[in-house]
Amino acid sequence: MLDIHLPLMLFVLVLFLILLVLLNNMLFKPLLKFMDDRDSSIAKDLEAAKGLSGNSGELNAKAAENIDNAKAEAAAIRQKAIDEEKSLAVSKVEAKQEELNKKYESFAQKLASDKEELKNSLLSQMPLFKESLKAKFSKL
Repeated sequence: MLDIHLPLMLFVLVLFLILLVLLNNMLFKPLLKFMDDRDSSIAKDLEAAKGLSGNSGELNAKAAENIDNAKAEAAAIRQKAIDEEKSLAVSKVEAKQEELNKKYESFAQKLASDKEELKNSLLSQMPLFKESLKAKFSKL
């Protein structure tokens, strides 16, 4: 029933070995080379990424330093503006106080002169008051 043909088996064996050699040279070796190249490329990219991440840390530190410097400068500018406005307000208050003091002095002088005038007018009319009082008391 089953006949074993030795030449046919040898032919299949040789064909199989030739096919293995051809596949090894044409498919498996290039595939393994591609996978090794890909692994080395991935490793290089990882190293480059690590180098860039280290560099980004420095850049982040510089950016944070620049931000801190800008904040400090802004605070100094703000404080300078506040101080200038305070000094301007103080000078305005002093000028207004001086003006009010002058007005007060002139008011006080006018009041004193009005007081003197009233006193003099009352003293000058004192005899008239005395006579009118005597006349009124005499009527009672």
